[in-house]
Amino acid sequence: MSSKTIEIIVTAKGETSVQTRGFAGSSCRDASRFIEQALGQRLDEQLTAEFHQATTVEQVQQQRM
Repeated sequence: MSSKTIEIIVTAKGETSVQTRGFAGSSCRDASRFIEQALGQRLDEQLTAEFHQATTVEQVQQQRM
């Protein structure tokens, strides 16, 4: 089982970014939502391979049921 991590990076200019690791599919969005809301308006989003791989696995499992 992989550990789940939410990393918040703040630059010298005060810009922030939130990075999640170890979450399956869209659960990363649920886990980091409160942090993003506290930081303000989102300017950009980059989805990782983990996000897409987990989504594909979830879809395959749902189709088998």
